[in-house]
Amino acid sequence: MSLAVLYSRGLAGMEAPLVTVEVHLANGLPSFTIVGLPEAEVKEAKDRVRAALQTARFEFPARRITVNLAPADLPKESGRFDLPIALGILAASGQIPADRLGQYEFAGELALTGELRPFRGALAMTCRAAHDGRAFILPRDNAAEAALVRDAQVHPADSLLHVCAHLAGAEKLPLAQHAACSIVPALADLADVKGQAQAKRALEIAAAGGHNLLLLGPPGTGKSMLAARLPGILPAMTDAQALESAAILSLIGAFRPQQWGLRPFRTPHHSASGVALVGGGSIPRPGEISLAHHGVLFLDELPEFDRKVLEVLREPLESGRICISRAARQAEFPAQFQLIAAMNPCPCGYLGDASGRCRCTPDQVSRYRARLSGPFLDRIDLQIEVPGLAHEELLRAANGEASALVRQRVEVAYQRQLRRQGKPNSQLGSREIDRWCQLDAPGEQLLKLAIARLNLSARAYHRILKVARSIADLAGVEQIAGQHIAEAVQLRKLDRGANG
Repeated sequence: MSLAVLYSRGLAGMEAPLVTVEVHLANGLPSFTIVGLPEAEVKEAKDRVRAALQTARFEFPARRITVNLAPADLPKESGRFDLPIALGILAASGQIPADRLGQYEFAGELALTGELRPFRGALAMTCRAAHDGRAFILPRDNAAEAALVRDAQVHPADSLLHVCAHLAGAEKLPLAQHAACSIVPALADLADVKGQAQAKRALEIAAAGGHNLLLLGPPGTGKSMLAARLPGILPAMTDAQALESAAILSLIGAFRPQQWGLRPFRTPHHSASGVALVGGGSIPRPGEISLAHHGVLFLDELPEFDRKVLEVLREPLESGRICISRAARQAEFPAQFQLIAAMNPCPCGYLGDASGRCRCTPDQVSRYRARLSGPFLDRIDLQIEVPGLAHEELLRAANGEASALVRQRVEVAYQRQLRRQGKPNSQLGSREIDRWCQLDAPGEQLLKLAIARLNLSARAYHRILKVARSIADLAGVEQIAGQHIAEAVQLRKLDRGANG
């Protein structure tokens, strides 16, 4: 047989389209050609495959070899096509049987010794392979993450020889078992934070309703410390959410099985570009907002980010996804993240500090805060001040409430939201707000007064209602009362500051 057909997978955003690997041997001068829009690393497979076959004591055919990766209009990248190409050559030359090739999909980079090396994107590929009813043969280092897909048949292999022995029926490859990691990571505890009662309360409300949060205060008051403790009080992820988060991290090769079920916490530096945050590239890859899917994106020193970079976050904050369009390709990635940001109140950082160190003029403070646009700030539900601690409080031992206790309250409130509306409060639409955010008479009167006094936008009005809904859920009541509205308004510091 001079023709062999195998199956593998490509990557296009979050999708893993089927790639048919066709290998044909013909008479003529010896040559090795790969067609089907291969990138440079796929073209280099020729040398890796040749060396791997010869090292494994197979015969490399001295014939005209043509490898077609279909569909031809889908760009093929990375070394994961090495294994199917090598197997295709062996099957086409009659060195291994070809009758079972259609039952499997193959992916894996070949070392020159014939060993299999891991590749990125194994989770997305395994999901599609299981959906199409084929088993997946891949490197052992990818098996743990691929086996997280329920009902998938995953066969880990160490080398090309092991795969060939399996296809020949001489030695069966084992079947990887689904086993989510049982190791509970040690997360930073909220009990370590001294004082800052209002900030801790805001953190609990943000966790319960999935709200965005801005921490405003001088250096050294614990803003970064508070943000790092948010993952420890967030409600547990469902299996579907954990699989989505893991699949995105797998696209860049950053997922580890011990991270299963752990909400991501991403902290890009303020020098990050817009592409680094939202994703991009000639072959679109996820950015920080997608890598933080179902988790937390923490932006420290917020005004130090380029304003254009922050503006690209506005649409994903509303829609929960990002569509990256290039001339030749488009890709859509989920980006349902929780934004936590921290900033100083002025350029020197000490505005309002009891020491009186700040010498910034009102114009300097205004210019500093103007680096953040009004529409961007409108999308942040909670904006609170984190003041410096008194010396007595700083010297006192930390004895705050543990994260485990706070997480119990958060979980109860979160489950109330799911039972009532099927989603967290932060994701409520305008009609859903009208239905689920009913106010009592004092609450309605107070909200009207806040709108008039603070000149709130329609978006800020909706955000206050959603935060008040989360406060009521934490209190275990259905109707939003005046005290809930009052607290929600108090938690929008910049709205009040901008209007005196």
